[in-house]
Amino acid sequence: MPTETWWNLPEEKRERVTRAAMLEWGKRGFSAGSLNVIAREADIAKGSLFQYFDDKLDMYATICEAGIQTIRDAALDGVDVENDEFFPALRRIVCNWLGFFSTHPVERGFAYAAGNEVDEEAGAAVRSVTSAHFVSELTPLVKGADARGEFAPGTKIDQVVAMVVLLLRHLDKAPYYAHVDPILDLTNKRQTEVERIALELVGALERAYGRPRKRTKTRS
Repeated sequence: MPTETWWNLPEEKRERVTRAAMLEWGKRGFSAGSLNVIAREADIAKGSLFQYFDDKLDMYATICEAGIQTIRDAALDGVDVENDEFFPALRRIVCNWLGFFSTHPVERGFAYAAGNEVDEEAGAAVRSVTSAHFVSELTPLVKGADARGEFAPGTKIDQVVAMVVLLLRHLDKAPYYAHVDPILDLTNKRQTEVERIALELVGALERAYGRPRKRTKTRS
């Protein structure tokens, strides 16, 4: 856990350290990322980092937590997870998600590097933080929709949450890194086209899990 010294820093200084760490780890990953470079870019002494955190892994987990919170807030902008209908809310989340990652290259690079981290301990720390946020935010949205009868009979809400997580984790990488998606080839699409395809994938989830709409009879 970060020390009280970290939380007592001026917000601007914490932001400098966080930004420098995201840049360095986004380029080189946890294992190869240099604390010397992070300290230099944040304009602080390297020793100060060990006044803020127990060790490098503690710092990494803290920076991941900060990054996930920023991404979460952006993704849920305009969404009421307690009351909104599920599939319209999911469409908004997907559009927010794509908009954030298309305009925030530092966070995008850090998320990509963290998701592909080869160090087992560091990778586990990232996955635990990320998964906790996904589950805590998506579960109320899905449970509310289930209680209102928005899903097809027999739908397992854990499957819905899992499919949404897989979709979002795909969409923060596939449009920006070659060969992540050889099927849809999102790296060679314009942003508007990426959004259209992403919303079509949401439509596929709705057809799979949404309650079938009643067809209105037409007079002959």
